Amino acid sequence: MNKNSELIYKLNDKPGAKESFFAALQHVLASFIGIITPTLIIGGVLGLGSEIPYLISMALMVSGVGTIIQAKKPLGIGAGMICVQGTSFAFLSSVLAAGFIAKAQGGGPNEILAMIFGVCMLGAFIEIFLSQFLDKLKRVITPLVTGTVITIIGISLIKVGFIDLAGGKYIMDNKPELFASFDNLLLGAIVIITIIIANKSSNQWIRLSSIIIGMLVGFIIAIFMGKVNFALMGQVQSFISIPVPLKYGFDFDIAAFIPIAIIYLVTTIESSGDITANCMISKEPIKGETYMKRIKSGILGDGINSFLAGLFNTFPNTTFSQNNGVIQLTGIASRYIGIWVGAILLILGLFPHIGAAFRTVPNSVLGGATLIMFATVAIAGIKIISKTDLNRKNMLILAVSFAMGLGVLLVPEVITAMSNNIGGITGKIIQSVFGSAITAGGLTAIIATLFLGEYPEKELDSLNNEVILEEEPSVNLVKA
Repeated sequence: MNKNSELIYKLNDKPGAKESFFAALQHVLASFIGIITPTLIIGGVLGLGSEIPYLISMALMVSGVGTIIQAKKPLGIGAGMICVQGTSFAFLSSVLAAGFIAKAQGGGPNEILAMIFGVCMLGAFIEIFLSQFLDKLKRVITPLVTGTVITIIGISLIKVGFIDLAGGKYIMDNKPELFASFDNLLLGAIVIITIIIANKSSNQWIRLSSIIIGMLVGFIIAIFMGKVNFALMGQVQSFISIPVPLKYGFDFDIAAFIPIAIIYLVTTIESSGDITANCMISKEPIKGETYMKRIKSGILGDGINSFLAGLFNTFPNTTFSQNNGVIQLTGIASRYIGIWVGAILLILGLFPHIGAAFRTVPNSVLGGATLIMFATVAIAGIKIISKTDLNRKNMLILAVSFAMGLGVLLVPEVITAMSNNIGGITGKIIQSVFGSAITAGGLTAIIATLFLGEYPEKELDSLNNEVILEEEPSVNLVKA
């Protein structure tokens, strides 16, 4: 552990095999749950059943390949840093929406996955294109817009985590008498309490592994409660997972594509922030030509990796932020560690029984962990918003964006009725775009930012300052 935040190994240093393995293992532990959790949630909500172990294997393998690409930077693709790849929670709602579109058309698991991977593959080209124009995006995708979207993402996903905490969507729809039973709620509560206790530890590695520890404790207790179905592991047919391009086919729907496209736009900015933080920790420049070239190459790597993800049957990849904390803790910023991380993930992905083992985790245990993770996403968005200047313009943007986003989340029947009244492809597009709280709030924030332009804040601030100076000190303190 590096208490002084000084680097033991710099970006292009090459540590020995022993140091590399243990440093890489810590990165894997920090990101493992984040890599597989989106697949577990999507598979559970959409009822993908026996396909989940294979999908988890593909998630691990593609994350491994993507992490290696980011570290080695072949053909100028990748940041040339430890940028561990995995599916951002930002994609969850849009991916689920695409799955529900295929399901509503009578599709089974193959048709659902063909639709999801088809729109995600094509959406990756948006990020590939945007990677070359990052300096222009700042005029449209401001920290206020990004913070608003991330906050709405977190709030909308809390519902998914809370349903899992109470037993899961299948139980809610098919066995309502078991939904929110005492044992389900108890299991979820134990996981949450364990995560909180682990986060209070003075040991930084325990804090870093708090999600894994919480799920492990919950899983062990679930075994004694008889809530773990080990028979699910016996359903795995093969010992090794073989990547098969477009195993489930390829499908496309414009109504499913638009929300995915918007999330690619948002995660482009999000990943640029993660790579910038990595540059700071790794003692690399955070401005100038070298910095901008690294950011563009890193976002390009995200886009290429997301295309590979769709091609090889998993969900879009982005750069994880939690691994920046591992770099800071270990003092090892060497990009060669990224190659070791990728290799470990690849090996783990070869064995579908690993995915099958995670499929046995009860929904209540998973819900206890994801509820905190999703709430943390919302808090991260609020943190971004808090760093912006909340002047009249920004307050209005926040107001209309949250009004649209949370309005759709709380009363989805409005959009459903409106799209049914309009009918046709137009109605489907409206349902898909504005039926998602994320896209409704995000589009509103972008349009409002462009439409409102600049406010005459200087004159207003000057007037406010004059009024404040004339008031009592106690009033000034309250206003501050």
